[in-house]
Order: sequence, then structure tokens, then C-alpha cells
Amino acid sequence: MAKKDKTAHVSETPATQLLRAHKVAFTEHPYDYVEHGGSAESARQLGLDEHMVVKTLVMQDQDAKPLIVLMHGDRKVSTKNLARQIGAKSVEPCKPEVANRHSGYLVGGTSPFGTRKAMPVYVEESILQLPRIAINGGRRGFLVQIDPQVCVQLLGARPVQCALAE
Repeated sequence: MAKKDKTAHVSETPATQLLRAHKVAFTEHPYDYVEHGGSAESARQLGLDEHMVVKTLVMQDQDAKPLIVLMHGDRKVSTKNLARQIGAKSVEPCKPEVANRHSGYLVGGTSPFGTRKAMPVYVEESILQLPRIAINGGRRGFLVQIDPQVCVQLLGARPVQCALAE
């Protein structure tokens, strides 16, 4: 079997369809997905700074209402700080199968764009200061680079301060 060309176009996902429909400029960056490799692995393979690789995390509040948090690849979410800022009693990560059901994407391939269910989106404030970010394009092993302001314009992402050093 022929080795796939790294510059090849990746087939459409709900995320790329949404970005194209809104005429958002983005570049595609496929890489070899590694189970539990996370943003460190994608950054390493693509030669990117992990700080500009943005994780899409599906979480839920105390009432099991889902929400999305966009966080730097090299940071963790302080669920306590996040809950306080969004007016929730508590916030915790969803179990993978629950996250899959809410987003319509497999964990490791979750994009904030084109989710199955509309969910509130929160973005770590410092992400919005970056010139470009790499964020999941809706499939494992596939990032897209965009202007971070797209997250605010298209998703209504609200800035929060909840980053913790890994």
C-alpha cells in the first residue's frame, strides 16, 4: 500500500464544512495520530509550539450541562477557577463516551466547530492574543491553523482565565 502524502487534502469534516461555509481562511495539518499522545505529540510531529496548539475539551457543570473549553496544549484547566468564572457550582471533564455523544466527534478528534449539539464555548483569554492557533479539524490526526478570533466570531467563545501549568 502506498504511503499517504502528508500534503494531501484531508476529507471534509463537519468542522471544515463550517469553516468553509463562513469563508474562514485555514490551513490543514494532518499528522499520525498517537493514542494518548495529545497536543504534545501533534506539536512535535508538526513542528509547532505546543502553546499554540489548542485543545478542545468537553466538560460539564454540576447539572451535567455540557460546555467546551479551549485551552493551550501545554496547560491544564483549573475547573475551580472555570466554575467560579462561569457561575457554576462545579465543572468536570465529561467521560469520553459522553463527550463523543455531545460533540459528535471522537475524543482525540474533537473540534469546537460543527459539533452535534450547540454548547457554550469558553476560551483561555491568552489564546486570543496569539497570531495563529492550531486546533482540531474534526478528526484524529488533523489540525487546522486559524486566527484565534474565529473562535469568538463563529462560536461566541467567551474569554476566561483558568489555565494551570502542566
